[in-house]
Formats: sequence, structure tokens, C-alpha cells
Amino acid sequence: MPRLDESLLTPMPPFSRLEKRQIREILDLASVRRFDEGVAVFEEGAPAERFYMLLDGYIRVMRITPTGEQVIALHIPSGQLFGIAQALGRTTYPATSVTASEAIVLGWPMRLWDQFVAQYDGFASETYKTVGQRIGEMNTRIVEMATQQVEQRVANSLLRLINQTGRKVETGIEIDFPITRQDLSEMTATTLHTVSRLMSAWEKQGVVASRRKRITVTDPHRLVLICRGEAPPSR
Repeated sequence: MPRLDESLLTPMPPFSRLEKRQIREILDLASVRRFDEGVAVFEEGAPAERFYMLLDGYIRVMRITPTGEQVIALHIPSGQLFGIAQALGRTTYPATSVTASEAIVLGWPMRLWDQFVAQYDGFASETYKTVGQRIGEMNTRIVEMATQQVEQRVANSLLRLINQTGRKVETGIEIDFPITRQDLSEMTATTLHTVSRLMSAWEKQGVVASRRKRITVTDPHRLVLICRGEAPPSR
């Protein structure tokens, strides 16, 4: 990988208050790695030896239940730190992080965490703000799973993804990384059969379109009504 320019980190919240020379110091301490889609950056329970910044791509954060089922906890877009176990008071990673697309990742030894927090203005506050947002999102999903019908949960997950990662295309808003129906089932604690039935019904109704691990929401308003329970059940 070529030597990275300081401007890459300037717009990213943990580093936005830093001077160019400070960002250079941080970059010089980092390793850079390119990952293919579907590769684990680290796995749940492994020693937390490094923390990371996602420069480009998307990360899928997954947990394994006691019965061995895989649950997708959240997706992380580019420009965010991840693997920040020390910020959570942990010495092991609490979840598995897998690339949802091709990705470019910066990594630092975890021993530098306290140094970054103490030395670089805004690093700690912005990092803990991000942690708070992720915890809030996961709490919201827990409430959804406890109180909503499956159709509402799947619709909410699609809306969340287009709000976080969507890009406008001719037919609507496309989720900007590969995603399968199996992924949706793991995000919503339901079965692949149920997700496939819902997606097929929504495609017939013109709510979504899917092809080759790509999903486009073609009628976001209809999806909002489904989330609210204000639309007729899909058949």
C-alpha cells in the first residue's frame, strides 16, 4: 500500500480536531490492510491486540448465541473506529467483525489506545460518542425484537440500512454493500424462509427490488408504513 495522506483522516470524527502533524504521527503508527468481502478482521473472544479504523467499505458485526446461531448485531460504515475493546473495558473482542464488502482498514496495537486518548484532543469524546450510538442502535433492535412482528422488524432493518449506507439509484435507494436474505434473517432473528416470503411479496408490490446480493428500496414510504403497522400484511 502507498503512504497514506493525512487528508484521509481529517474528516473523520476521532481525528477532526487534530493538526496535520498529529495525524501524520497516527498514520505512521498504523498498519494498512486491504480485505476481500467476507473476511473476518477479528473473531469474538479473541485477545484484543489491535483496534481499527475502517477507511473504505463496510463491516458486519456478528455474535454467536449459546445455541450456535449467528446474529448480525450491526453494520459499521467507513470512517469509523471498530475493535475498540479497551473502550468497553474488555481484553477480548466482544463480537466478530467481518467485511461486508471489500475494505481498507487501518490498525494500531491496543497498547496505543491510552496514549491516543490522552494525547489527541477529541479522540476520546468522539470515540465514546460512537460507542453510545452503537449501544443505542442495538438497544433499539432489542426492543424491536421483543415488541414487533417479523414484517415490521425486517422493514425496520431495511430502513436502517438505507439511512446509514444507502445511495440513490434510478429505481430508488440501494443498500451500498452486498446483502443477502440470509443476512436479513440473521439481523432480525427470523428464518430465511420468512424473509424470502416477505421480500418476494414486497417485490411484487413494488416496495423493494433485489438482484445478486443487492437490495434497492423502491418505495421507502410504503416501508415506513409497514414499520408502523399501518400497511396491510404482506401475502
